[in-house]
Parts: sequence; C-alpha cells; structure tokens
Amino acid sequence: MEFLAEYASFLAKTATLVIAILVVLSAIAGLRGKGRRKPGGQLQVTRLNEFYKDLRERLESGLLDKAQLKALRKQQAKAEKQQQKKKGKAEEKGRVFVLDFDGDIKASATESLRNEITALLTLATPHDEVVLRLESGGGLVHSYGLAASQLARIRQAGIPLTVCIDKVAASGGYMMACIGEKIVSAPFAVLGSIGVVAQLPNVNRLLKKHDIDFEVLTAGEYKRTLTVFGENTEKGREKFQEDLDITHQLFKDFVARYRPQLHIDEVATGEVWLGVAALNRKLVDELQTSDEYLSERARTANLFHLHYAERKSLQERIGMAASGTVENTVVGLWSKLGRLR
Repeated sequence: MEFLAEYASFLAKTATLVIAILVVLSAIAGLRGKGRRKPGGQLQVTRLNEFYKDLRERLESGLLDKAQLKALRKQQAKAEKQQQKKKGKAEEKGRVFVLDFDGDIKASATESLRNEITALLTLATPHDEVVLRLESGGGLVHSYGLAASQLARIRQAGIPLTVCIDKVAASGGYMMACIGEKIVSAPFAVLGSIGVVAQLPNVNRLLKKHDIDFEVLTAGEYKRTLTVFGENTEKGREKFQEDLDITHQLFKDFVARYRPQLHIDEVATGEVWLGVAALNRKLVDELQTSDEYLSERARTANLFHLHYAERKSLQERIGMAASGTVENTVVGLWSKLGRLR
C-alpha cells in the first residue's frame, strides 16, 4: 500500500506540473491573441472514390499473389484506358457531395453545415446529388429549425437531397431528415420522436419551508409562465402547455410538408421506431447503411466529401491539449490502480 500511495503521489505531481505549464502557455497565448481577429475556417474537400479504390486495392494486394495481382492491374489499366477514349465520359459522370451532421442539443454543427451548403450551391446543379450522413437525437427547437432551413436551401435549388441515418434521427434530427427527397436508414436506426417536451424543477416549497422569499417581476402577463424558484400558477401552466401545443403543430405541419405520404397524426405522437418499423410507417424510403449507399454511388458518380473546419486559435488548441492531458492522466491512473489491487 505504501508503494501504491507513493506512485499515486508521483502521478499527481506530474499531472500538476504538466497542467501548470499548459496554463502558463494558455495565458501567454491569450495575451498575444488579445485584440486579434478571430480565426476563420477552411473548406476541406476529399475525393471518396480514391478512398474506396484504395480499400479495394489494399485488399487485392493482400489476397492475390504477385502473378495474379499483375494480371489484375493490367486488366484494370486496359479498362481505364478504354474509358478515357470515350469522349465526354468524365464530364457526363455525375457528382455526389457528401456532408456530415453530428448533432448535439444545440445543433452546434449547423455553423459548419451552412458554410458547406453555401459552397456547394455555387457549383452543384440538378444533375448532381447531395448526401447528408445525419446523426442526432434532437435538441433545441430554434437551433434545429435553423439547421433544417439550411437543408431546405438544397431542395429550393432543385438539387436532389438524400439523407442517410445509421444510428438516430429523432425529434429535431428527424426535422432535418424529412427534408430529404429520399431517406435511407440502417435497419436498427432510431427514428421519429415527432413531439415537443419541456421540463423544469420547482423548488418554491423548499424555499418557503426555510423562510426564503423569491420574487419574479415581469412586464407583460406571459413574460414568465413557469419558473424554477417562484410559485407557479395554473394559468401559467395552461399558457406553457398552449405554447408547447403550438410548437408541436408547427413541427407536424413542417414534416407533413416534406413527407406528404405520412399519416402525420399517427406518427406525430412522440414515439420512436427502429428502421424496419419506420419503413412500414413511411418515415423512411429504404433500409441501407450509408456505407452501402455511398459505395454503390461511387461506381457511377464522383463523390466529394465536404467539411468546413474552423481554425483553432493557439489558446484554444492549448486548452484542448490541457483537457486531453488531464483526461488521459486520470484514466491512466485509474487503470494502473486497478491493475495493482
């Protein structure tokens, strides 16, 4: 046990020293960056066809002997040469722009999404396709409303939009997904949750029990309907519920506009369904993973993955490094202590 205590003390001192150094560097970076303009971002474009080609070639190299591989490469080169001789073939091949959206409660990825869509709309035509790989369990109404509005720009431009869901597109996530002309879902992805929820605690009785007064002053009858600390009234509850019902109706109307084939009152109950059941309810159009869909499209089209990456300032990078160091130290210490027991 004495060795264990000394070892833990050594790790703690090391972690403290590393964190102290990172804090000093962060402070210096903050002073240097003070008053400077916040860094922007850049659009990263990756050709996915090359990615799929590399996967195939690596597998071929691992499975075939030298003679077989040489014969195959010769055959592939001959086929490519014949394709190049066909005038206009490259120009006629369609383009697919692939985007990703991994949503949190605030739909923080919307900022990158809007820049990616703005970029692709400068070049994309109705002969192209946009594929969105979407993962989100929903969140704030106004945040996901903005994210959905960005996707609506693609539809308004007349460009086919396909939404692929591998894990989840619920609530605000499905608000985004329904804009797709085609929704492709993995068999066990979670979809739906077309509903609205709001919840908050109220500690007014606890405050009264300890003789603590809390006053809420408002100008406007419904400026504050429900509060955490104040005493809620039945009238306030009714108004709050009315607001939820209005938001829910707007949600239903929005989904019904883009998915008229749905029996909206049957699916807008707040329930969720797995992909197979969602297909039966017409919440999705096909059962397929995004990998399968894109690999098939790569045979007939040029695939371009777009990602708008924000440039991190030195201070932000140091902060992220500090956070990662602390996390790794704690996890490492915990695992070592577990092994020494």
